Amino acid sequence: MSAASLIELRDVSKYYDGNVAALDHVNFEVAKGEWVSIMGPSGSGKTTLLNILSCLDRPTSGSITVAGMDLAEMTAAELVRFRRETIGLIFQQFHLIPYLSALENVMLAQYFHSMADEAEAADALRRVGLEDRLRHLPSQLSGGEQQRVCIARALINQPRLILADEPTGNLDHENEERVMSILNDLHREGNTLVMVTHDQEIGEMAQRIVRLKHGRVV
Repeated sequence: MSAASLIELRDVSKYYDGNVAALDHVNFEVAKGEWVSIMGPSGSGKTTLLNILSCLDRPTSGSITVAGMDLAEMTAAELVRFRRETIGLIFQQFHLIPYLSALENVMLAQYFHSMADEAEAADALRRVGLEDRLRHLPSQLSGGEQQRVCIARALINQPRLILADEPTGNLDHENEERVMSILNDLHREGNTLVMVTHDQEIGEMAQRIVRLKHGRVV
């Protein structure tokens, strides 16, 4: 793995039901500070790849190195700790706790990392334009506002890698632009982003596109 790389995949495969290949001998690298889009048709392996990078799943074979650590050699407990300390996740479906306010949802991520800091969580929400929504429940927020809470939550522990799964998939055009503006700012600040998207226009905002088809890089 080169010194400039944050992620390196070597001959990574993932099989389901014995012989159904979701990923088939995938190889690529992501440099520190790079923004990469993962694109491809439904069933091409995009979500499987992101789940493996985020330590939510394991490959059947091959090696994955993230921030100098070989994920395939980690125990389940080590993967949980590594994800908590190294990776920020932005989901399409938000996954906010419905009975917690925006502020409390962000503080929960702090709590699982180390300790909660209300002022720091409030600053993270202000950064994404939600300074007047700190005490609102998810049900009181629009889809775009909920996604911005997710971004604040993903960033609160200063992760080395940000993974986004269809971050604009449930948003209207106005909120899509706001979310992508935030991601663009994060990249300009030197953050490493890997984003799964089916939207060509969104995908082309990244520095580089990795295309998958039938589980292979094409």
